[in-house]
Amino acid sequence: MRIALDPGPRDGPVRIRRLADDGAPLAGVEALPDLAAAAALERDHAPRWVFARARTYRRLLGAGVRVGRAHDVELVEGLLVGAAGRSGEPHGLAAAAARLAGRVPGPDPAPVDDGPPGLFDTGPARDELADLVAVHAAQLRAPAGPGLRLLAAAESAGALVAEEMTAHGLPWSAAHHDALLTDLLGPRPVLGGRPPRLAALAAEIDTAFGRPVNPDSPADLLRAFARAGHELTTTRAWELRRVAHPAVPPLLAYKELARLHAAHGWAWLRTWVVDGRFHPEYVVGGVVSGRWATRGGGALQIPKAVRGAVRADPGWRLVVADAAQLEPRVLAALSGEHALAPGTDDLYAALAARDFGDDRATAKLALLSAMYGAGAGAAGELLVALRRRYPRAMAYVDDAARDGEAGRLVRSHLGRTCPPARPGDEEPARARARGRFTRNFVVQATAAEWALVLLAELRLLLLHGPAELVFFQHDEVVLHCPRELAPAVVEAVAAAADTARRRLFGDTPVRFPLTARVVGSYDER
Repeated sequence: MRIALDPGPRDGPVRIRRLADDGAPLAGVEALPDLAAAAALERDHAPRWVFARARTYRRLLGAGVRVGRAHDVELVEGLLVGAAGRSGEPHGLAAAAARLAGRVPGPDPAPVDDGPPGLFDTGPARDELADLVAVHAAQLRAPAGPGLRLLAAAESAGALVAEEMTAHGLPWSAAHHDALLTDLLGPRPVLGGRPPRLAALAAEIDTAFGRPVNPDSPADLLRAFARAGHELTTTRAWELRRVAHPAVPPLLAYKELARLHAAHGWAWLRTWVVDGRFHPEYVVGGVVSGRWATRGGGALQIPKAVRGAVRADPGWRLVVADAAQLEPRVLAALSGEHALAPGTDDLYAALAARDFGDDRATAKLALLSAMYGAGAGAAGELLVALRRRYPRAMAYVDDAARDGEAGRLVRSHLGRTCPPARPGDEEPARARARGRFTRNFVVQATAAEWALVLLAELRLLLLHGPAELVFFQHDEVVLHCPRELAPAVVEAVAAAADTARRRLFGDTPVRFPLTARVVGSYDER
């Protein structure tokens, strides 16, 4: 059974409608006294809940209701719009309802918490539950292969995981974070300005140039280097390292510490860590490849310098699991070039021993060049060797690149579709750029699907226990659990990874090992 739920405005009526598995209504509209009443329906029927958007689940979680399965109409509509070659078009519930009625959809509204209509909203109020039921049924009828149906289920499960991770929060010690910052930057400035270490490095830079130079101003730095006889085009680290000048070492150190201070310094700590938890807001499918994004807080880019602040609660442990060389393994499974991913945890080392004279760095460069489209210089020579040794794998990404250059759509393994070509993409330089994008899209988007299915399976395995999924980043997951449950959580991670492999690729011999470690803090190895 499925249950469509309209939470209504806050403190307003909650309405549901029970649906058959094909989306057809089984009964009329029912009223619930409040969102907490949904807990009894979840316990007694374990339905697949039909939500308009992830924020509906946010409100259920706030009422103490955790659900097992869901269908997120807006996320699924985004997949279907993309599959029809219209990626980027509005895919919110109102837009989907308009499209279903033959009207031109308006733009999607900005993401805000559900609530009463705004003071200046115009147009007639719509029955959101009726729209939800109609659009959901249309989505179930839409032409879609088993891959896209699996992707829709996994994307919806990902929305549940994302909301639960936001609600749980990542365990974060403000005291340890402050100590790490103090160790790297010096004591926190009382009245703002540069921390002592940054101020000292800025003084070294001034001394090296023989005059005051603002290290935070690229234009000022470029002029200073030009006066010293070094014409630079950027102040990026890779270009600075090629310059023999005494200002370079303190400038490189300054840039690294300044990034930390700006992105995860004391201001970040005050804003984002509350009662020992970091609560970012995740955006499922926020990138065209299906990878997640975040709204503020930089949750997907926790620098190594502050990872020691991510600490388990007393009596609890973190289980940190990351997939080894995920994208090359995905390419091996997609293309059927199984020899590309032998049964080993270090794919690059195995490839190096077999084809690149035990030079792991060269083997890694060769594979990354194949997937990202680098073909100049040494990378081009390496690609020739790969094409000779692994023709099916190379043909898979080469075909995707040719399709992209020709303006055609390419799709991931389950059916996520790349954005359509834009006017002007037929020009040679832009066509080649699009080809490089589609070459990687077919691999990266499929890797994102594997990770989504992993999350969905892992969540179900741990649904009724105290273990919490608290962090996810492309090919890495972090769980927080009581110390005594850590071995069982490690086993659940391995089981979920294997299930994800089988759901996507059947009986492929390609392995997707997840290395799990049980630690007290995120920086422990």
